[in-house]
Amino acid sequence: MLKRLSRAFKKRGNPSRKQEPHIIHAAQHPVVPKDISRGAAEVVETLEQAGFRAYVVGGCVRDLLLGLHPKDFDVATNATPEQVKDLFRRARIIGRRFRIVHVRFGREIVEVTTFRAHHASASGQSKDHAKRGANGMLLRDNVFGSIDEDAARRDFTINALYYHPTDNTIYDYANGLIDIENRVLRIIGDPLTRYQEDPVRMLRAARFSARLDFQLDPESASIIPRSATLLAAVPPARLFDETLKLFMAGYAAATWEELEQLGLAEQLFPATAPLLENNTFYQRFINQALCNTDDRIHQGKRVTPAFLFAALLWPAVCETQKNLESSGLPQAQARQQAVGKVIDSQIKRIAIPRRFTLPMREIWDLQGRFFRRGGQQSQRLLEHPRFRAAYDFILLREQSGEELDGLGEWWTRFQEVGPDEQEVMIKALGSRGRSRKRRPRKRKPRANAN
Repeated sequence: MLKRLSRAFKKRGNPSRKQEPHIIHAAQHPVVPKDISRGAAEVVETLEQAGFRAYVVGGCVRDLLLGLHPKDFDVATNATPEQVKDLFRRARIIGRRFRIVHVRFGREIVEVTTFRAHHASASGQSKDHAKRGANGMLLRDNVFGSIDEDAARRDFTINALYYHPTDNTIYDYANGLIDIENRVLRIIGDPLTRYQEDPVRMLRAARFSARLDFQLDPESASIIPRSATLLAAVPPARLFDETLKLFMAGYAAATWEELEQLGLAEQLFPATAPLLENNTFYQRFINQALCNTDDRIHQGKRVTPAFLFAALLWPAVCETQKNLESSGLPQAQARQQAVGKVIDSQIKRIAIPRRFTLPMREIWDLQGRFFRRGGQQSQRLLEHPRFRAAYDFILLREQSGEELDGLGEWWTRFQEVGPDEQEVMIKALGSRGRSRKRRPRKRKPRANAN
């Protein structure tokens, strides 16, 4: 159906300029009103009853056309944030740089945005509405306009689709339907200008390409490697949120590959990415970690950001530890300092919250304890609250090709057998399972009081 529709308007205009939308009527597309969430439909209906225009917009329309199930639904309207908030009991305005309204319906949150306009058309509007940094980045973007201006301000052509559930009509302002048919991801307008306005668009390009299996338009892609350093201007807290979107949606392995090809991986993980160029084990390790993450998500299992970041930063921890040991530090002290250095450096780029950095430290710290299995050490480690995550990390290391002398298999069996068999397993280790004895600490002789 999409192919038949797109043949009707093959001529492509400049989507950044004002143009009449391609109107796709109910009989010409597969979307039906019941595909829209209850909350989004109610938001549109309420706004229209109040005299405003409102549409379901963006990625949810794109996903429905592709036969996918949208994770959430967004609405765009000509009502201001204050007007939207006044219409709904459970609504709040969020954001300063880009003010939007969250309307809550039970567990569902519908994000409502006001049609944006080009800053050039913001005559008479104060700096409180619009502001740019010296590098072209939009620091504030609350200039409101018409629907066609809003379409030109959206990031990619496939996201400039507006669905009107009342008459079941789709409005395509940027020839997004053609790009959906051809599976092409194309940024609207001049790529360099759009990346300068919001460098996160480069990360979105990598994410959409991987998730949708779309080819990034050559013009949109060629600018990214030399614009990648623009990400340094993005607040670390925002990059944390964007990183979770990159790696916790079930397409982490493909997304990492896109990030590497576009020169973005080093901007997010400056201590890890360079280590992968000439180290096949680290390459396998990161790929295996991301593949495992994808598998768990597709199986409906829980994935914690702490484990994900622990894996992504592990190569940096290992190499930093090696460098510290070569300078004369003991192994334990070198590991402790390496962990601190890597985390302190990384949070300057991605603000990983402390609720995740603490478990990361524990996962790394426990790796050495898996080798010490004598006496009661195995049982104490088994009872550690972070045992399962650290054990999975051991398995990940072995899956990636690291030789750990069957450690993962031993611990897998140790968890399965009863206490008597566990004791037999520990005794069978002999000296291999014993921890190194500490030398008795020499006390300084007391000074003679006389």
